[in-house]
Amino acid sequence: MIEPALNTFGFKYSLYDKVGPNPTVDMIDEAAKFGRETGAKAVIGIGGGSPIDTAKSVAVLLEYTDKNARELYELKFTPEKAAPIIAINLTHGTGTEVDRFAVATIPEKNYKPAIAYECLYPMYAIDDPALMIKLDKKQTIAVTIDALNHVTEAATTLVTSPYSILLAKEAVRLIVRYLPVAVNDPENLVARYYLLYASAIAGISFDNGLLHLTHALEHPLSAVKPEIAHGLGLGALLPAVVKTIYPAVAEVLADIYSPIVPGLKGLPAEAEYVAKKVEEWLFNVGCTQKLSDFGFTKDDVPTLVKLAKTTPSLNGLLSIAPVEATETVIAKIYEESLNPIS
Repeated sequence: MIEPALNTFGFKYSLYDKVGPNPTVDMIDEAAKFGRETGAKAVIGIGGGSPIDTAKSVAVLLEYTDKNARELYELKFTPEKAAPIIAINLTHGTGTEVDRFAVATIPEKNYKPAIAYECLYPMYAIDDPALMIKLDKKQTIAVTIDALNHVTEAATTLVTSPYSILLAKEAVRLIVRYLPVAVNDPENLVARYYLLYASAIAGISFDNGLLHLTHALEHPLSAVKPEIAHGLGLGALLPAVVKTIYPAVAEVLADIYSPIVPGLKGLPAEAEYVAKKVEEWLFNVGCTQKLSDFGFTKDDVPTLVKLAKTTPSLNGLLSIAPVEATETVIAKIYEESLNPIS
């Protein structure tokens, strides 16, 4: 679809098609080298978070030709410019087409940092629900749970705002209403439309409110085991994170989670009940894996805690969590996420 259009209008282009799930800095460097050699002046990212985040990173390296992706993701320089970025989004999860974030893995260190710069905003973004009706069940669940986590965190950071909370409330409502529909009827365009809208406003919500524990703790999981779908890793952690933070942000979570757990009073004592109900909802929509299902054991927890604390950028997310993200707190979340809590 894209190539015929480029050909019709006489655009010169080169295609890099080796981006995989949880993209690495090596993929970014290879694509950037390819772009430089072919004289690329702009970058089109086609796909979900992995291709679009790669495109954003390549766009930076086209401007900073003396830098590489490791330097970018280890925060060794601060980019202020990038080649124009066009995002053609094919999933309803990351929200990367409307935000300034990108993520990549540094494999030899098991680091999966996140970066956020003004120059990473796409110049144009295309969100068309018709492009998403072929997402399979697993992908549909994984990407949507990513969006759910975006708003859960964005609404509860220390730097959140009424705007992020408002967007979070609507995103949760739409996800709860339409995710089961999309799972059972993948070509339902109405369901895809509203899940895509939920994903976009979730991206805007965390672009403003930022993220904290769930993403900071998931990144080590999919850095160590790249085969883990990011959204499913988040889903495995979410109930324990909710249990941990609920006493500190009970009023906000009771409000935005009302479609999942009706009748909450916003009292700290509800924390364990809410966590169990969230896990029950996740299991009902098909997000059933816990950390033990991914092959992690209690013996892995110290390594995961260390990665959460030492991976570039993740400590910044931990610092704005609504509870103090000590090593003890992080370890407890990982341990409680190994198996179902209900």
